[in-house]
Amino acid sequence: MLTNRHPAFLAALWMSGALLSFMLMAISGRELSHSLTTYQILFFRSVIGVLVISILLSRSGWQQIRTQRLKTHWLRNIAHYAGQYGWFYGLAFIPLAEVIAIEFTTPVWTALLAFFLLKERLTGARLQALVLGIAGLLLILRPGAGVLQPAAFAVLGGALGYAFSYIQTKSLTRTDTPLCILFYMTLMQLPFGLVPSVLNWTTPAAETLPWILLVGITAMSAHFCMAHAFRLADATVVVPMDFLRLPLIAVVGYLFYQESIDLFVLAGAVLMFSGNLLNLRAEYRRN
Repeated sequence: MLTNRHPAFLAALWMSGALLSFMLMAISGRELSHSLTTYQILFFRSVIGVLVISILLSRSGWQQIRTQRLKTHWLRNIAHYAGQYGWFYGLAFIPLAEVIAIEFTTPVWTALLAFFLLKERLTGARLQALVLGIAGLLLILRPGAGVLQPAAFAVLGGALGYAFSYIQTKSLTRTDTPLCILFYMTLMQLPFGLVPSVLNWTTPAAETLPWILLVGITAMSAHFCMAHAFRLADATVVVPMDFLRLPLIAVVGYLFYQESIDLFVLAGAVLMFSGNLLNLRAEYRRN
């Protein structure tokens, strides 16, 4: 029986914070896309991120930003920025639920990249997750059915970018602290958004400032909450909760943006979820 002090219960609370953060970030990204370019959204996100991380480092110690692995940080952040660009770009053009569903292919690409780059074993469970993930993706995109959109491919490219960044993050955590990784993430990605934003600058209207603050803060709080959830409970507990983002964001899209709930998207997401869950359970038993 779970009590309010049980680690799984506390992990669920932290994941609730992460889910709320992801949903608010998606909504703020959608709202900002009406008046700002994707580059500007990412630029302001990085500015706020630098400020938030600097405050945290002032309390925990700046010495932890010393690193001997700047090259790996650059590789991670180029890939992560590409992932974010595809995600935010997709928010402006396709339904919120479809963006989240395509993003859930990230574990598929992560497993493939880990196999080729880190020489990790491609077990039967991982292969099963790959097959179900690709099947789910094909169900969502439905090639040949006339529903393909360039924005969907942008989100898919973003999922690949996230996958490569996760591989680099796994390597960096062996030597650098999470705050060190987040600091270089926000600092290095700042000029990526600044340069193209200046070339096509649009001064944000006063009414967009709350959305700008929200997208920057939730980008940090989502990862902060997930990190605490993973610290308290196994991945088999935490990761399935993340899939609640899809039905929740589908409801948000329906209520606030009159987006219909696509059964093909939901069915594809169920296939992805099933593959990832089978893989997580196999990993748990093996370890």
